[in-house]
Order: sequence, then C-alpha cells, then structure tokens
Amino acid sequence: MIFSWRICLIVFTLLGGTWPTRLASAQAVAEIKATPAKVLDLPGTGTDETAIDYAQLPVLPGKHAVICPGETTLKFQLHNYLLHHEGKFWCMWSQGPPVEDEPSQFIRYATSEDGLKWSEPKSLSGSPPEGYGYIARGLWVREGELLALVAFFKGKGAFGVNKELKLQAHVWDGKAAAWKLKGTVADNAINNFPPQRLSSGDWMTTKRDSRFNVSMLIGGVKSYDDWQAYPVVERSRIKGFSPDEPIWWEVAGASNSGANSPEKKLVALFRDNGGSSRLFQAFSTDNGRSWSLPAISNFPNSTSKIFSLQTTTGQRVLVSNANPKVGRRELHLSVSTDGLTFRHMARLGIPSPKPGTLQYPHVIEHDGHLLIAFSRNKNQSELFKVSLADIGALLPMK
Repeated sequence: MIFSWRICLIVFTLLGGTWPTRLASAQAVAEIKATPAKVLDLPGTGTDETAIDYAQLPVLPGKHAVICPGETTLKFQLHNYLLHHEGKFWCMWSQGPPVEDEPSQFIRYATSEDGLKWSEPKSLSGSPPEGYGYIARGLWVREGELLALVAFFKGKGAFGVNKELKLQAHVWDGKAAAWKLKGTVADNAINNFPPQRLSSGDWMTTKRDSRFNVSMLIGGVKSYDDWQAYPVVERSRIKGFSPDEPIWWEVAGASNSGANSPEKKLVALFRDNGGSSRLFQAFSTDNGRSWSLPAISNFPNSTSKIFSLQTTTGQRVLVSNANPKVGRRELHLSVSTDGLTFRHMARLGIPSPKPGTLQYPHVIEHDGHLLIAFSRNKNQSELFKVSLADIGALLPMK
C-alpha cells in the first residue's frame, strides 16, 4: 500500500504534476492538528485549552437589557447587529417563524438613547416575496449614509442549489423616518460582519457563496456595489474543516510563522462548523488579496459565531462561546494586547434565571463601555453593557 502510493507519487512528479488538492489538504490537516496555532495563553493553564477551569474564571459585571422580548408567533430572533449613529443606538436582527432561515423571515430594528431602554421594534425590510426570506447582515455607515445589509435567499436556508442568494443594502431615509431598498451589494454572497476599512482605504468584508466557499470582498469606495472577490478557502479545501466567514483585523508584524515585522498584516479567525470545537486562524500580507491556509488553533469554541474589536484602551477583545462543554450557555470575553495571543478570559455575568443559550454576539464601544448584543435561545434579543474599567480591573494586561 505504502509502496504503491510512493510509486504513484514519483511518477506523478516526474510527469510534471503537483500534489493533488485533496491529498495536500489531508496532509495539511494532519500537520495542523499536531501543532495548533497558539492563539490562547492563559495564566495558570498556558496554551493547554483542555486545562481551563471555566468555573474559576472571573465574572465581568454589567447592566442587562432586553431589546426585543420573545413573541408567540414570530418566535425566531437571531443575527443581532449594533451601531451608534447620529446620537442614538441602532440594533437590527432577523425575525420570523420558529425555524431559523425559513421563507417569510424578515428584518426588524429598534433604537435607543442609552443602549438600555429600546423603542418598540419595527420592520426594516418589509415582508419578502412569497417563498423567499431575509437574514440580517450588519449596519454600515458609508459616506454619511446609514446602510442595513441584508441577505436575500430563496427557499429554506441561504445555502444550496438555486438559492438566488444576494447581499442587499437598505438605506435609512431620515426625512421619511423609514428604510428603503438601495440595491444589490453583491450577487451570490452572504457576509457575517459589516465592512471595515483597510489601511489602503478600501473597504473589506467577508463572504460565503451559496456553496459555502469563503472569499473577501474588497472595494466599496467608488460605489456601495463595486467589489472584487478574492478567494480565502473553498468549502472542501481542508478535510474536516467547514469554514464560516471569518472575523479579521489588522496587526503589526503578524505572521503564521511567528516572525515579527514592522509591516501591517491581517489576521483572521474562523468558526469551524466541522466539529473541531476550535477556532481556525489565517494571515494575509497583501491587504486581504491572498491568505495562508487556515490552521486550527488552541482557542476553544462551541461552534458559534464570534466577534472581536479593538478598544480605545489598546486592548483587543474577543467575545465568544468559549466553553464547548456547555455549548452556548455561556458567553466569554477574552483580551489581547498584541492582537495575536489572548492572555486573559472572563465569563460575562449575564443574568440567566433559567438555563438557556446565549449566542451570536455583536459588540460596539461607546463612552467607556462595551455594548454586547446577543440572542437568548434564538427567540429574544438582549444587550449586556460592560465597563472598560471593569475589564481592566479584572483582566489586568501588564
């Protein structure tokens, strides 16, 4: 068996061939799992994620609010996104029948003056055509316009065959106090996070197509619908890895080889839907146009969405369901000072009278606080407000 494999490889190489994609992928996965990327390094347990005693983690206090209470008919609520714009907070989310991403699912929004008391929810998208649905994809301020990004899809779920998937933008009309459809941002695309500015001046956002392939959309300067797609990883590129659209950010001297450099580079973290219960990591050295092969990391994840941002205090925070043993019943906040290694972790002290799932966090910073929107049990939209001072006190970064 081994002898035959080696003969085939020698013949293939002599004929001028390269490693078959599937074979290369399998070998890459074996190497990745043997040496995971060190994204987490905690006091006491170091880089051994299996040694974390979650019950002993510090608990971050905060103020809790309900954005949209659970409803008896439109039971499903998920995909919360926050923004502070023109003096008030905005939140949008997906809402619909009890089952996620069914036809008739639409988008709602609410506003708040302080982030704790919210207006009655209103429809943002209106009802979709029969047999179609919408998924909330983020709030984006571009050239002074407030845009709500919405994925439009056919049938059950956004992925598969004949989905007519597209990413749309709705624009806020302040005079009419209403949202209006602006147009299609990109065809065959669903993003996970609103576009962010690159140091080059371009916007960039992650996307998956209807077949789960992950790309970066770069552009958005000439027009809201002017983008160039750059592949990151195909759905079947790495055996056992099922990538979500990654969260990404810019750091100085990031490298998957561990080398330091004064140049700005991009790092991305991926949720894995393939069952590893770990985040994957990749790097780009050309402003997102090409990426290293995603590598499994030692950062645990309960197969759930993550979110990260850089605070004005110089710390990068990552909010996630970091305890696979309890699934999505806990949300955690981790802190890094270099954007590469997270060295402290705490559990968010969200009140939970009954066991329930807390998922899909989205975070913004405002006036010395982090505001974290999330969904409870996929049927209620909530918010947890945490002081940056409390984060600094509980998780000192020296």
